[in-house]
Amino acid sequence: MIPISLESGQSDDWRALQRRALRSPAALLAALGLENDPLAETLDSASPFPLRVPPPFLAAMTPGDPNDPVLRQVLSLTAERAAVPGFRADPLEEADHSPTPGLLHKYAGRALLITTGACAVHCRYCFRRHFPYPDAHSQGAKLEAALAYLEKTPSVEEIILSGGDPLMLDDEKLAALLTRLEALPHLKRLRIHSRTPVVLPQRLTPVLVERLSASRLQPVLVVHVNHAQELRAGLPERVPALRAAGITVLNQAVLLAGVNDSLDALTALGDALFAAGILPYYLHLLDPVAGAAAFAVPRDQALALYQALCEARSGYLVPRLAEEIPGRGGKQSYAPTLGPSRIDATGLGEKVVVREA
Repeated sequence: MIPISLESGQSDDWRALQRRALRSPAALLAALGLENDPLAETLDSASPFPLRVPPPFLAAMTPGDPNDPVLRQVLSLTAERAAVPGFRADPLEEADHSPTPGLLHKYAGRALLITTGACAVHCRYCFRRHFPYPDAHSQGAKLEAALAYLEKTPSVEEIILSGGDPLMLDDEKLAALLTRLEALPHLKRLRIHSRTPVVLPQRLTPVLVERLSASRLQPVLVVHVNHAQELRAGLPERVPALRAAGITVLNQAVLLAGVNDSLDALTALGDALFAAGILPYYLHLLDPVAGAAAFAVPRDQALALYQALCEARSGYLVPRLAEEIPGRGGKQSYAPTLGPSRIDATGLGEKVVVREA
């Protein structure tokens, strides 16, 4: 086994760093000095959704802390195998919104391409951890079918690249895909959702930044940071180049029990993101995917926490609390009430206004 250092930035070659990713939960605990912790008795070394942690993200973890909020997000445990009522393989019923393999068209004005099934890191709460990527990604003939659908659907003005993680495509493949998309005259905006810049900041190469900047599509990069500690991996140092290139950088997070379900954690996250030049965008309620029940925060607790966050910080430091509900025309968002009124549109919370976004 190649020794893994807790120091990030060993190399600027993101592919070399990814090849050195830890793939064993026991090796991850050993790298953090936790091999003798009781946590070691709960590991799932044969999970069908295997552990993957690249070296820079390892550097964001605190050695010796079994409750580290970054470690908790990636460590595979046997408890994930337990069947929990309400938690299922396709919690968002995405299969019902796929006009052609690898393309999701759920909401008006935008469509989503599943570019690859690969990810730089495997987050244990991932809502696509059971997604049938071999049959449902937009590559080869499937990409041609997806592009044909987009060509005949001029109402789509925004294309979203997702996965897996679209930034696991190398610069050449991503550039070729962008060229095909730019040829569709009705497309105006390009949105890339990626966890990779957080866990492997070296992926933000000068070539990638230059290509996004040169696109005729307005580029938006939505990164995925759940806890301020994750920024130790090195993302803030890469953001100025993105902003200088005219790339809007937003963040989406998921509210996770034991990770960021406290006012201190959420205020620190918003402050750290804004200081890095990243605007808080969404705070998602957990999608009930099989294997992720341990991360669930009860809705009433989530809404009370969000109300407190809105009262503690200026609006631009507060993301929109949202939930994706199958069959809806948009994400359901929750906004705090102002003043003495109490609005409860659906019985979901005493002090929350429910809206669709």
